[in-house]
Amino acid sequence: MKIGIGSDHGGFELKEHIKEFLEKENIEYIDYGTNSPESVDYPDYGRKLSEAVIAGEVERGIAICGTGIGISIACNKVRGIRCALCSDTYSARMSVEHNNANIIALGGRVVGKDLAIEIISTWLKSKFEGGRHERRVNKISDIETNL
Repeated sequence: MKIGIGSDHGGFELKEHIKEFLEKENIEYIDYGTNSPESVDYPDYGRKLSEAVIAGEVERGIAICGTGIGISIACNKVRGIRCALCSDTYSARMSVEHNNANIIALGGRVVGKDLAIEIISTWLKSKFEGGRHERRVNKISDIETNL
């Protein structure tokens, strides 16, 4: 599995920590920026990451800003993205098992580094259950298509 990761300045430090975890676990990733703690706009990085997921450059994405809220909203504006803002392992697991989330968002100023690794680890191990959940995910896609 190849993962994309992107953040603004508020998520930069946590992004770098998550990259160390991915390297240690031998998980291939592409970093879509930002590359410093200098102030930038999170929609730019959420869009880059989301477009990479849709294009198939990466299978899933990790998006990070200060709270995770702004970048998750930006990611979800891209058709086909199901970005879930998670701050606990249960939500991370459910975001994949029930919602087939292809991007997870975290708050770099909200979630501690150790918890973030637990959340990411859980999310990466989770698999979409399909079945009744697939029907619901398809209804979400229908909303995008019919607006």
